[in-house]
Amino acid sequence: MAHVTIHSTNLENIAVGSLQTKWNARGDRILRYYIDVRHKKLNLHKEVSAPEIFILQSKLDALIASWDEKYTGYLKRQSLLSGQAAADEMTTEAALRLASLTRILTHATLVDDRIDWETLKDRSAYQYPKDFPEPKPASSPAPQPKYVEPKVGFFQVILGKKAGILAEAEAIHAAAIQQWKEVEDRRKVALAHAVAQWEERRKAFWDEHKAKEDAFKAEQAASHALVDQLAAEVASGEEEAVIEHASLVLERSDYDGLFEKSYLLQYDRVRKLMKLAYDLPSIDVLPSTKAVKFVKATGELKENFISDRDRKANFESVAYQVCLRTIHELFEADEAGNIDAILFNGFVEFVDPASGQQKRSCLMSLLVDRESFCAIDLNRVDPKACFKSLKGVSAASLASLAPIAPVMELDTEDRRFIEAREVGAALDPGTNLAAISWEDFEHLVREVFEKEFASRGGEVKVTQSSSDGGVDAIAFDPDPITGGKIVIQAKRYTRTVGVSAVRDLYGTIMNEGASRGILVSTADYGPDAYKFATGKPITLMNGANLLHMLERQGFQASIDLAAARLAAS
Repeated sequence: MAHVTIHSTNLENIAVGSLQTKWNARGDRILRYYIDVRHKKLNLHKEVSAPEIFILQSKLDALIASWDEKYTGYLKRQSLLSGQAAADEMTTEAALRLASLTRILTHATLVDDRIDWETLKDRSAYQYPKDFPEPKPASSPAPQPKYVEPKVGFFQVILGKKAGILAEAEAIHAAAIQQWKEVEDRRKVALAHAVAQWEERRKAFWDEHKAKEDAFKAEQAASHALVDQLAAEVASGEEEAVIEHASLVLERSDYDGLFEKSYLLQYDRVRKLMKLAYDLPSIDVLPSTKAVKFVKATGELKENFISDRDRKANFESVAYQVCLRTIHELFEADEAGNIDAILFNGFVEFVDPASGQQKRSCLMSLLVDRESFCAIDLNRVDPKACFKSLKGVSAASLASLAPIAPVMELDTEDRRFIEAREVGAALDPGTNLAAISWEDFEHLVREVFEKEFASRGGEVKVTQSSSDGGVDAIAFDPDPITGGKIVIQAKRYTRTVGVSAVRDLYGTIMNEGASRGILVSTADYGPDAYKFATGKPITLMNGANLLHMLERQGFQASIDLAAARLAAS
């Protein structure tokens, strides 16, 4: 069974979710693993994902190591001595943090970004116990009875009783010796039995650990084979492998805890184009402390901050440096020559002061080929000027957070999406949609909506089925007026659909940030359902509507709710 291990010096502060998996449409192969990790003290969170456990473990190790380093710094700050000494130390640290913002790009030129595949292989030996934990049974024999010479009195000798007294003493001694021998024999038998059982347990103990060692080595060998397989797939330019290789490169990029890296990678094998949507650090998370003063009157440590103008200038500088550094890392690590060009779209999340709402905007976009980029000396360039010379697109001031249209968009991607199945071709007028499997029904709904949206360049993707009322499909409609992200839920019901299903859809629309939702059912809806949907961005499609849409797309089927209920009973 797949599992990962958390290696941390402060495990008590690490919260780890359960290992999640995404399966293919047939349910016979795991496409990707996911795990959620949080640092309770630092209030950090990240979802780590990979197609193989060993890649997930490598990413997890890098993340936890960076968190441990951050936590060490946190503890150090917490334990600083009060007073001027603390203020001086914090001022020095603040100055170093600010200075580090200017070295983000040059740092990349000092690091070899190529992946050493051998470092991904676990070469550790199985850890045997030092010894069998159970001591060997031991038993000491009782001392052998000693013959005690009887005392014979003068009168007893005269009376001729001496011989009898000696004979009686010898008889008693002989009986004691016999009893001792019997006890000793029983002790030896019991000891031999206990030792034999102990030997069996000890053998079983070491046999168990030998089996565990064999399993450990087999798992290691399998993991090594997967590493070799990934390396071979990267060398041959397999899309998923190239993406995972790039992900490993970016995960290892050390920003000294400046921000938590988050990005989306896509690869166009035909054009050898790596597309990257990268979350830039916001202005608020960048270091802004200039100095720390100790206020004797109150015993407090007071921070002095850089000016707002300097904060904005630092943000702009960091953004351009991160962009150029990321592109450099991907090109340098691409030993197989899979990447001829890179698209970097830099995003930032922020709170809109006008509305108080959380927003996400693309602030910068650059499409650059390898030859043009590798001709640059990153140690000597001005990051912004270099970005502009490569025909990068950005607002005049990044700090204005003004969104720009990217040079090129990434494809829509959702990790819940699974491989679609074509169901419509198997339909005939006798197919009762109310009686087919709910998986086939969801795929059919996706298929018919995909045909509906195809004429205007739209796209519909089916999500991992759960039969629990969750999202069944997502449509991306490019129409500027009626389009956007549309949630589609498919309900293969045999009885009237109540208002709860419509409420669930409305909640999903809100959670997904969708423009509207469509609920498709084989049955009709109750009056409460229609009433709730009134005035909301919800479309309710009953069985008759679905059959009409299917007919419009060239499919023939039927809906017989009574027959479906009878078949299910």
